[in-house]
Amino acid sequence: MKVSNMSDVILLIDDDQSLRRLTEYNLAAKGFNVVTAASGKDGLAYFETLSPDLVVTDVKLGDMNGLEILTHIKKEAPDIPVIIMTAFGSIEMAVQAMNKGAFNFITKPFDRDTLILSCKKALELRGLRFKTKLQTNEINRLTGTQGIVSASSVMKELLNTASRAANSSATVLISGESGTGKEVLARLIHQNSPKSQGPMVAINCAAIPAGLIESELFGHVKGSFTGAIKDRKGHFQTASGGTLFLDEIGELTTDIQVKLLRAIQEKEVQPVGSERVRRVDIRIIAATNLDLQKEITEGTFREDLYYRLSVIPLFIPPLRERTEDIPALVNHFLKKFDAPRDVLFSPQALAILEAYQWPGNIREMQNVVERCIILRKHRVIGPEDLQFIVNKPLADILSPVIPDDGIALEDIEKTYIIKALEKADQNRSQAARLLKIPRHVLLYRLEKYGL
Repeated sequence: MKVSNMSDVILLIDDDQSLRRLTEYNLAAKGFNVVTAASGKDGLAYFETLSPDLVVTDVKLGDMNGLEILTHIKKEAPDIPVIIMTAFGSIEMAVQAMNKGAFNFITKPFDRDTLILSCKKALELRGLRFKTKLQTNEINRLTGTQGIVSASSVMKELLNTASRAANSSATVLISGESGTGKEVLARLIHQNSPKSQGPMVAINCAAIPAGLIESELFGHVKGSFTGAIKDRKGHFQTASGGTLFLDEIGELTTDIQVKLLRAIQEKEVQPVGSERVRRVDIRIIAATNLDLQKEITEGTFREDLYYRLSVIPLFIPPLRERTEDIPALVNHFLKKFDAPRDVLFSPQALAILEAYQWPGNIREMQNVVERCIILRKHRVIGPEDLQFIVNKPLADILSPVIPDDGIALEDIEKTYIIKALEKADQNRSQAARLLKIPRHVLLYRLEKYGL
């Protein structure tokens, strides 16, 4: 094996020693970083450890077929281009290679420049794909649109409603427990709204001291209070042309609620200490983990502001009520934290995650998956890696609890049938498979229980 000092790595697999050395020399002479392997087995070993940017392989290898190498690489790393070389080329083989994802198919003997040009183009493609991936990840990071992962019918309906709401300028009130992804949903609405080219300004109303909240929202002029050494725009003006996201809206005091209501209705703000009003062009999205209807009854939240904010109300259910999303979320976080491709959660571990109540919702799940990736003892994450998320033995989580006064077995069966139908979106065949019973048995149970 020989490695030069360039950044891009080409893995060359060929069992013909003389041709392998000649090809390596020609590629290295053009400044490529070349790693050579004399067999398919060695080539795959180098592939796993070096993560090359390009693979060039012969079809006829002593221990395996080059098309098998291609299939393995495309399964493990679809973005890595593969160039196939062969002295036994045919149209059928070329078509087969291209269908399996080969970047190019070159017949021996080939011109040196042909291979070099093909390698350059393949690496250019690899570089473009990598830059596109980085840009996509950065856009998702900045916009917060990562994390909207859904397999449940209730979340699909919620996202459908949010998509339709995004096309309007109506105020949106997002409610749900802490950690369910309210800000993520708000950013998704903004990115798909007519104001997507404008800024999205997010503030946490609970994190701003009561004495500063008016200045933070509406701005102030120099000298309006101690410490106001210059004019300052508030978040309403900063967000003009875009979206203002008011998180934890239920924490605002009633006097600020009055001023907020006027600002939303009139689309104008009056900075602290100023006699002039400023026009603003913004969309308001608010969020809360409180029951605002209860707060209204208790007199801590204004009813008129509630109705002004909740033109389009959206409720994100807690994770424990949509456990069918958990496997998809686990895979999402495995990718987000760049876990090795062979790292996965065992079925027993997934069962524990689905049985857990998730008081911190998706935010907690993200932390759990990240911790498991870092502290795992084996490639497969098992129940022993999840002991920290519960305060009781794992067996108790997965085992049903029988109350002291007993429980009807039919009630348990009926409950699981309903859950299976919900998870299968009312598809009876799929529900029967989830319950591991024949479809006709499920139909009998549905009739029996009047479902």
